[in-house]
Amino acid sequence: MKMMTQGNAATAEAYYRAMNSKDTAAMARHLHPDVRLVTPMEDLIGKDAVLGAARKLLPSIHSIEMQAGFESSTQAMLVYRMRFADPIGDCRAAALLTFKVGLIAHNELFFDASPFQRT
Repeated sequence: MKMMTQGNAATAEAYYRAMNSKDTAAMARHLHPDVRLVTPMEDLIGKDAVLGAARKLLPSIHSIEMQAGFESSTQAMLVYRMRFADPIGDCRAAALLTFKVGLIAHNELFFDASPFQRT
């Protein structure tokens, strides 16, 4: 994974680097207690729910490659490629993250969910 920018985007990247390393403790350090995760497949609220979903997904992730990152004073947008074992393969995604007190409070993911629904 390569670094993109500083500030909110750097925090977002650090979260995904921790995910790439399968380090849920490091992931947790970047999440607001009331974080909301919105994906094409589910809508979760709370740090425990988000980390629980991550724990189920982490064994399937081979790697995460950052492609671009942009930020504002309250948000960051990341574009990345998440690699999974077949039959899923590569998943190109974007994440729009909103921050409260320097922590990820809202993470909305945009990706094609159809490969995940076939497994």
